[in-house]
Amino acid sequence: MQYSRFPFTKKWSEYLALSTKPLPLLALVVDDDDVFRTQLRRALEKRHWKVYEASDGDRAVQLAESQTPDLAIVDLRLPGMPGLEIVQRLRGLSETTTIIVLTGYGSIPVALSAVRVGADDLLTKPADADQIMAAYRKIVRELGDAEPDLKEPEIPSLARVEWEHINRVLDDCNGNISQAAKLLGLHRRSLQRKLSKYPPRK
Repeated sequence: MQYSRFPFTKKWSEYLALSTKPLPLLALVVDDDDVFRTQLRRALEKRHWKVYEASDGDRAVQLAESQTPDLAIVDLRLPGMPGLEIVQRLRGLSETTTIIVLTGYGSIPVALSAVRVGADDLLTKPADADQIMAAYRKIVRELGDAEPDLKEPEIPSLARVEWEHINRVLDDCNGNISQAAKLLGLHRRSLQRKLSKYPPRK
């Protein structure tokens, strides 16, 4: 599941240049899971990317300061510096870096906050290199094709993320709507209205 942020403050010429930039592009992988981080690095290197890694926010910022990445892949749950602060710091260093956030179910408010502070896209874990590359190409293509005077488009897939999260909580509660509503922080009627709607498209 994924949705994108379209940062219209960026220069369109920079995105057009990014989409045609010769390989290798530079990726920064920020995750404290050593196995996942190593697997992702190897997968990206097979796709002709140059990759550097960080297991925490401080190291990620240091690396980004030394060489601006084309792509930053950031797990929101990290020790030390909060994931949201990492995203904000990386965005402050570069307006042209594509930032993709990785998060688990049950993190919708945090995911929205990540988008607000600078993330371009969000993928739910586990996400593999193919999904990340597809999201990266989609962001570059859409930003390259978009017009600067257009309004920021809606993010339809967020509704799908919410729908799946609600149904997952409901399953955990064995179909008990009252209990699920309490866990979700919703009124029972609000939850019933959401459940009565058709599932949003992906």
